[in-house]
Amino acid sequence: MPRIVLGRALHPAGQALLDARADLDLVVLHDPPVAAWHAALAEADGAVLWLERIDAAALAVAPRLKAVSRIGVGFDTVDVPACSARGIPVMVVNGANDLSVAEHAMMLLLAVARRAVDIDRQVKEGGWWPEGGPRMVDLAGRRALVVGYGRIGTRVAAYLRAFHMEVTVLDPLYHPARIAADGYRVARDLHAALAEADVVTLHCPLTPATRHLMDSAAFAALKPGAILVNTARGPIVDEAALVAALESGRLMGAGLDVLEAEPPNPGNRLLRLPNVVISPHAAAGTEEGMARMARQAARNVLDALDGRPDPAMMVNPEILARDPSAAAAT
Repeated sequence: MPRIVLGRALHPAGQALLDARADLDLVVLHDPPVAAWHAALAEADGAVLWLERIDAAALAVAPRLKAVSRIGVGFDTVDVPACSARGIPVMVVNGANDLSVAEHAMMLLLAVARRAVDIDRQVKEGGWWPEGGPRMVDLAGRRALVVGYGRIGTRVAAYLRAFHMEVTVLDPLYHPARIAADGYRVARDLHAALAEADVVTLHCPLTPATRHLMDSAAFAALKPGAILVNTARGPIVDEAALVAALESGRLMGAGLDVLEAEPPNPGNRLLRLPNVVISPHAAAGTEEGMARMARQAARNVLDALDGRPDPAMMVNPEILARDPSAAAAT
């Protein structure tokens, strides 16, 4: 009987799909430490993971593993080449969380622009209007730079335009004509685009090329008084450079759903800055978003174990060409 190991219990909408299969052995963990995760993988045929890692060490103790399904669209916690070498489909929930994350990015942007958290705290502590600190600003008429034009980035660009902002998009993976056809300016150079941006919102994957994309040089190039929003991955931003830009006043503020280390060290200086709004990597965590992701993550692992993984949900669909039976099944 195939065994599926879950790094945490799924939303009931997805768990029900797994529970309906009497031919499966389900092992549900809850944010397991590495040793417990590896122990569970030892006899696993499929794995459904949140932030748990499928790396070389995990694969070495999981000889039966045939499917990896992420509850999300990022895959930086998975050694994709190593999985591909073993013919293991790596599945993500494309299209399940883009609406939730895009709305969250706008929430963070508005919270910073209108000082929502700072002002709320001031009133609840017995004050009224806080003295000093950054002013509140309108979004209309300002220029936004969207870095990454995938499912989330395209939604955020549309939301920004609805707020009457001028939108520029930077994404070397998309043909400039496609971006221009959607009505946005096309950026080809990051630093040149940063110099004109009042808002920068990050929606690119974490890769060697994007790690510390926003470094000290990028913040030096950024237009003074800008707002940074990051709902992508923490290491895309060099936190030391971000703190310096915030403390110097070069940045008006930052809205962050992701950090370089999660959860953050209590000594992280970002936690003490009033012009920073932080959420706990929860952008996709709406009731609706969790249900969509759980259903798709469950379908993905079941499809892969049944020999018919959906190429549209695979990070490594090229492995299907090496397996004629799997390719025929799709």
